[in-house]
Amino acid sequence: MDSFPTKYLPAPEVREMPEPPANFRKVIGPGIIAAGVGLASGEFILFPYIASQVGLVFVWAAFVGLATQYFLNMEIERYTLATGETALTGFSRYWRHWGLFFAILAYFANIWPGWATSSATLITYLVGGSVAPIAIGILLVIGVILTMAPVVYQALEKTEMVKVAAVLLLMVVGAVAAIGASAWADAPQIITNAGIPYEELGFALLLGALAFAGAGGGQNLCQSNWIRDKRFGMGAYVPRIVSPVTGQLEAAPSTGFIFEPTESNLARWRRWWSFANREQLVTFVLISFLAIFFTSMLAYATVFGDEGLENNISFLKAEGEALNTAVGGWFGTFFWIIGAFSLFAAALGIVDYTSRLGADVLKTGYLKGANESKIYFGLVWGLVLIGIVVILSGLSQPLVLLVISAVTGGLMMFIYSALLILVNRRVLPKEIRPGAGRVAALVWAFLLFGFLSVLTFNQQLEKLFGG
Repeated sequence: MDSFPTKYLPAPEVREMPEPPANFRKVIGPGIIAAGVGLASGEFILFPYIASQVGLVFVWAAFVGLATQYFLNMEIERYTLATGETALTGFSRYWRHWGLFFAILAYFANIWPGWATSSATLITYLVGGSVAPIAIGILLVIGVILTMAPVVYQALEKTEMVKVAAVLLLMVVGAVAAIGASAWADAPQIITNAGIPYEELGFALLLGALAFAGAGGGQNLCQSNWIRDKRFGMGAYVPRIVSPVTGQLEAAPSTGFIFEPTESNLARWRRWWSFANREQLVTFVLISFLAIFFTSMLAYATVFGDEGLENNISFLKAEGEALNTAVGGWFGTFFWIIGAFSLFAAALGIVDYTSRLGADVLKTGYLKGANESKIYFGLVWGLVLIGIVVILSGLSQPLVLLVISAVTGGLMMFIYSALLILVNRRVLPKEIRPGAGRVAALVWAFLLFGFLSVLTFNQQLEKLFGG
């Protein structure tokens, strides 16, 4: 196709758009993975902490943040549905190193194994012991799972589905056993008393919660990789990442495919696009919002108004103890079990998506003769080993790594919001390009994450240099 820049990468091959499945159920998966990976410390700590401090007045922001990410994710999916290429490959058509730029940012943002150590901390609440060896064990288990699964995507999808089911079970049990009638009566305050309590909590904390509800940073970009491995659209022509030990390695092309905008291809496209939009809405958006709403309600019902609560993992200890007191010893324990598994599954997904982004970029732009699965597993174990070194160093979470993680997520989203407008409006056939409403949503995301990046960068510089 003439619209694809070919200075750095060859033009995609023309093929027919694959027939979509007859049953919507068969496309469910990528949104659940996104929700499962995204349901981490933000949903278990940040929004509940806000509810414990100021009540339910800021829960509305989760919906705004998730709606923003919905449109962002769908434009990432649009490009991959149409081409079989990841969004990073599309960016790299305009500048060879765009993909490497984002992959490096994602890798360094996740060097600190915070989700593994958080899961390990919750395990110590349950059985005692020391955080460091448990966290190292978690990292090694993650490496083994991602190495031994015959098809990595399928193992990840099953794990995140179990996690989402466990969180939903926690929600059902908690709704009956832990959230009293008075707390449910206050639930309408989410709408009737909505506000921005910046005087109590600071603007940066609140805006960060809004912008990163559900996912954030490199995780959104990995929607390309996950829907491709799920065989969405033109991604059906691209081999999946498989285990070098138990899977069947296949030769993969460096670039993707495109379809001619014939009547039959466009009819198939419209059905794929409808499926993809619905899948993202009923999984990622709905599940993430329900989880944030419930965990906020749970915190409001048990620890609202308590003094000395902190916005870190110790918050879950205080909340679990409060649940033990309010409901009985079983429920706080149940809460910690679900939290520990949830944070483990988040760590699994984070190692996966970080390595997927890097493997795709290296295969496409720099190591065209290499096998993407082998690159992926090298990056997985690199991230695992770096995490182990960080833990063995005996450091608490290093401030420099905090700065990197806080700043890079917003910076990535700020930049790729603009790049998505570029590639989807210029490269794709005009019949399937985003319309004015979708472009407006990307402009909103660009402005939101740009503002957040500047605010967070300034705040973290002050912390780093004692300003």
